[in-house]
Amino acid sequence: MSSEPRSDSLRDVFVTGGTGYIGRRAIPALVARGHRVRALVRPASQLRLPLGCTPVIGDALDASTFSQQVVGCDTFLQLVGTPHPSPSKAAEFEHVDFASARESTRAANAAHVAHFVYLSVAQSTSLMRAYVDARMRGEALVREFAANAPGRAATFVRPWYVLGPGHRWPYALIPLYWLMEAVPSTRERARQLGLVTIAQMVRTLVRCVEQPPHGERIVAVPEIRQA
Repeated sequence: MSSEPRSDSLRDVFVTGGTGYIGRRAIPALVARGHRVRALVRPASQLRLPLGCTPVIGDALDASTFSQQVVGCDTFLQLVGTPHPSPSKAAEFEHVDFASARESTRAANAAHVAHFVYLSVAQSTSLMRAYVDARMRGEALVREFAANAPGRAATFVRPWYVLGPGHRWPYALIPLYWLMEAVPSTRERARQLGLVTIAQMVRTLVRCVEQPPHGERIVAVPEIRQA
């Protein structure tokens, strides 16, 4: 992302999941570009937040603990998620991923936020069904939020697996992806469920914050890879 945002496009961003794998990298990128960031954090994790943002002490699973601090923000960036998702974590997808989306949309609605950016997941009918289901129901909540008032926008960012420090084992699958992309019958599936890097994800999220859509926008793996 080369060009600097104009002063009239700087955002007031409320971030959940700011101490997570993506949040720890997205917040500094937003701050470096001049955006004002408030980040929700539990008391014990406050020191893990990147410098430059304003900590908001609260619980992502209870909107009443942070909704007042969302007031004045024009953008809500939802990054809460179960670390290292796997089929064995279905209960966590329900009680963390979906529940946090529910509480975040409640807070964003009460604060009259204009743009909600939701970190979702690529759609699959056969892989990680509980995870995908929780995220799709989270998307439905965000759509309901956007439809609740004129002029609101929603962005859904849908990666499948994000490569980076501590998340490198899927590199072994790259030859398989090459093979699938070379075969017409599996090409589209390989592209939609492809691997993206943490740098691509951060650039995508910054771009989404800086360029809100009119209505709804879906950013899938092919678009993330272009960031």
